[in-house]
Amino acid sequence: MSGLIEQQRFMCAIGGMQTVVAIPRAVPILHSGPGCGTMVSGFFERATGYSGGSTAPCTNFSESEVIFGGEEKLRELIKNTYKVLDTDLQVVLTGCTSAIVGDDVGSIVSEFADEGKPIVYVETAGFKATNYESHSTIVNAIIDQYVDQFSETAADKDSKLVNVFASIPYQDPFWKGNLEEYKRLIEGIGLKANILFGPYSGGVDEWKSIPTAGFNVLISPWYGTEIVKNLETKYNQPFFQFPYIPIGGNETTRFLEELTTFANDHGAALSMERAKHFIAREELSFYEEIDNLATFLLEFRYGLPSFVHILQDASYVLGISKFLLHEVGIIPHELFITDDTPEEYQELIKEISLKISDKKQIPIYFLADAGKAQEIIKNISHSGRGLIIGSGWDKELAKEKGYDFLSAALPSPYRMILTTGYAGYRGGLRLIEDIYNKVLDTYR
Repeated sequence: MSGLIEQQRFMCAIGGMQTVVAIPRAVPILHSGPGCGTMVSGFFERATGYSGGSTAPCTNFSESEVIFGGEEKLRELIKNTYKVLDTDLQVVLTGCTSAIVGDDVGSIVSEFADEGKPIVYVETAGFKATNYESHSTIVNAIIDQYVDQFSETAADKDSKLVNVFASIPYQDPFWKGNLEEYKRLIEGIGLKANILFGPYSGGVDEWKSIPTAGFNVLISPWYGTEIVKNLETKYNQPFFQFPYIPIGGNETTRFLEELTTFANDHGAALSMERAKHFIAREELSFYEEIDNLATFLLEFRYGLPSFVHILQDASYVLGISKFLLHEVGIIPHELFITDDTPEEYQELIKEISLKISDKKQIPIYFLADAGKAQEIIKNISHSGRGLIIGSGWDKELAKEKGYDFLSAALPSPYRMILTTGYAGYRGGLRLIEDIYNKVLDTYR
């Protein structure tokens, strides 16, 4: 990606500080200009965590540090952060200016690490990558520089324990709800899950147990791949990949069945009877609610959305499309992946998109420039009532086209999201609620 883009829906590499913020009692330390933390907190909103956003410790890189370097200032900031904040892990992140100047951040951090302090550093100059990519870089840095020191003393591997890598904290506005649901589902079939982020994780202690897991679970078509590959090499842990967010009955059942098979193929010895019973119970609960929709759908059949455009990251575009087409009856039309997917992963995503429908090929676009995506939608027309699922940027477009609109991506200034999730059986029901509540709001 080069040049100017409009309506960016992700951040530069230092936006990955939210990966640190999402770890309980972990603190990002910014070796950057003062605007970086403010910019990050402004984009993600309600994302301060233990000490993040505009409250994150920062060296406030200025002209003086550009000329003379900022290493001594960073050293003092780290010392003082330990005095002021009671932390379990500190992660030093570099901004563009410190990277250009060439400060030896690694040597500064190693001074504290050699004293036994839980601290790591990551190069996150904004011009190097997006926050989707830096998420993996940061997780791998914590594993390589901190977690690895516990690997030799760790107990033997637990074949039923898995590390889960899925929603990127805060970049996915539904990350807390999704991770909670993944934990519930995975443990429901008899495994144990390290979800690593958020209030349902075990914090830094859970990170220390990463080497003891039998295998890893990646729920993503591309972001997070570098993490599971690193763990495969480092700890000989295989990984199970489900390439999009499983939403609703069909795909959640597929996810759990494939995961159960993979786990048993790798020594987990799960009870198939228990797994099948759990899945059957969850399906019963899910489809009971779908059955309850029958009267509503019949009554409003001519006044409900018949097609949808989705503007989100690849995992959501694929997952939501499959769910809406096969379980809700809303047909995906032009789809837009806005996460700046690296080229080497685009072919896999295209292959999956071809299988969304066996009756038609759904056009899919990789457009980090969401302004161009909006232009495409403006210039096309479909019969029936339309729906746009996207970010706050798309609200006016939906109004202009006369479509219904659901805010489900960043930036999302028109919606409060705390612990809502769209993953799994429960997430599918919540997505149906959100869509049809928006529709019913128009009947006044």
